[in-house]
Amino acid sequence: MSDGPDAARIRAVVVDDAVLLREGLARVLDEAGIDVIGQYADADAFLATLPGAAPDVVVMDVRMPPTFTDEGVRAAVETRRLAPRTGVLLLSQYVEATYAEDVLAAGATGIGYLLKDRVTRLEEIDDAVRRIAAGGTVLDPEVVTQLMSRRRNPLEALTPREREVLGLMAEGRTNAAIARALVIGTGAVEKHVSSIFGKLALEDTGEDHRRVLAVLAYLG
Repeated sequence: MSDGPDAARIRAVVVDDAVLLREGLARVLDEAGIDVIGQYADADAFLATLPGAAPDVVVMDVRMPPTFTDEGVRAAVETRRLAPRTGVLLLSQYVEATYAEDVLAAGATGIGYLLKDRVTRLEEIDDAVRRIAAGGTVLDPEVVTQLMSRRRNPLEALTPREREVLGLMAEGRTNAAIARALVIGTGAVEKHVSSIFGKLALEDTGEDHRRVLAVLAYLG
């Protein structure tokens, strides 16, 4: 689990109609040093507490009552409207690229979309919540792949290696983490990132976060 400066107490809310999963997530977060300030079985009950509660992150299922379709997605979009500083981590049983696009359109930072069956270590939830609370983006590689397959035009100028680097950026990895994943030097990653910015015409204006803009271009 996280320690040191990054271990500052984060306020989180868990929203899931499955009581065992909801309680389990709350316990995992609590043991990781994250304050769970609320648990809710449906999106409406959670949204009724905003913006007063203003948690740092809400961990939410995609499919919940009453229709078990996109309640979590709609609640995520509404969360960003009511409390823009609140991060959202969506958990899904399936890859639903359209839903992921809807959530990303609501805000480029503090967003996560993970597949439940692919979370193999409890530490992954802790890490994702902390990264999202800090304004990061956390996307499951399978979600990234499906989003990528929907629209490829912005990436035509990129080399295969640059696409690999951008794909890892979309997962929320740092340059150092990308270097480890690709078994190359950090300097090489920095050169690839710089090239990606150039090919996507993302100028360093001092106003926009080019890394976020590059990921948004990657996701279409």
